[in-house]
Amino acid sequence: MKRSLSILILLFSVALNVPAQQRVKTGDEVFVEKDLNLIKGESIGIITNQSGEMQDGRHIVDVLSKLPGVKLVALFSPEHGIRGKASAGEEVSSGFDKKTGVPVYSLYGKTKKPTPQMLKGIDVLIYDIQDVGTRFYTYISTLDYCLEAAAENHIKFIVLDKPDMLRANLVDGPVLVDSLRSFVGIQPIPSVYGMTPGELATMMNNGGMLEGGVQAELAVVRMENYKRNMWYDETGLKWVTPSPNLPDMNAVEVYPGNVLLEATNVSEGRGTKHPFETIGAPYIDSKKLISLLKSQNLEGVTFRPFEFAPRSFPWAVKPKYEGELCHGIKVIVTGRDSFKPVETGVTIVWAIRKLYPGEFKFIPSYFDRLAGTSSVRSMLENGATPDKIFASWQNDIRKFDILREKYLLYR
Repeated sequence: MKRSLSILILLFSVALNVPAQQRVKTGDEVFVEKDLNLIKGESIGIITNQSGEMQDGRHIVDVLSKLPGVKLVALFSPEHGIRGKASAGEEVSSGFDKKTGVPVYSLYGKTKKPTPQMLKGIDVLIYDIQDVGTRFYTYISTLDYCLEAAAENHIKFIVLDKPDMLRANLVDGPVLVDSLRSFVGIQPIPSVYGMTPGELATMMNNGGMLEGGVQAELAVVRMENYKRNMWYDETGLKWVTPSPNLPDMNAVEVYPGNVLLEATNVSEGRGTKHPFETIGAPYIDSKKLISLLKSQNLEGVTFRPFEFAPRSFPWAVKPKYEGELCHGIKVIVTGRDSFKPVETGVTIVWAIRKLYPGEFKFIPSYFDRLAGTSSVRSMLENGATPDKIFASWQNDIRKFDILREKYLLYR
């Protein structure tokens, strides 16, 4: 009995000494713990949204607004609003923050870039937003414009770094061509660019990528315990919804490719409980579509039949085919480390168009802006196979990887 008890005690002691995997500390946590000297005695503006809530439940705005010797002058809101409730594409209004009374300036309406008047009296701009890691996610366009404004108005800029939700070693999709630059594609980077917000900001700022080659005085507060191959749900961080139609990791994983369906007459699942995972239209035969997709031998993904009738929600107003029964598929990622989201999305578009050439329609200019190039649509319309389309962007990705390597902060 004593021997058994001794063994149990020994095993318990060993277990206690096994270090638990340390969770990632985001840049805002590190900043509040160690780097507040960067804003001591300064007047600040904060660019943030719901993802500015730290792991202890406090929002970065509330924390910094109470610091002695620091004056919070203004808040700046990206798409979806300062609390992240507005629908995709819905204009965000300026106003005042209810908790602090500080002015909130919308950067998703008529004004996308902070004006000198908005920046009046600000010494330091702080960026604290959780990004997904895709070129067409408008938060990085807001980051771009805010960096430019900071440079032009001689304001210091601090990025409180956060994970790339898709993991920061995944690069996929075509590189944006300059002629298609827009708010859903601000820089010549791939659809999935494999960088954290701090790394991307450093590349845009220090690499001369901002308009006119301007350069801000930039500091990045790095995360702790972060590795490039981490998906967001492997960081130990609590879930934060980056935008209303990306409610979970399943949606985040498939979003970079399936977002292309926004620019077609196929529903991308807005107005359902599974946006971007569910795809369909009244004219689709699920079985035929799945059979054709499976013949392409895509890695890390499978498909099953799915029917849905989109409904309006506050976060998905007037979705495509509202109230109509759509036949289609649910996209299920089975091996996300081998899954190529953009290749899968392009293959789905290819398959639907091949099966339904009379019914399927592009919204050409919008599709090209999302793809970052007109060549993807052109190749689809001319009957190119998915493999040939994927091959068309590989050389550009190799060049981007060489550029990107200079600005990586984590291994």
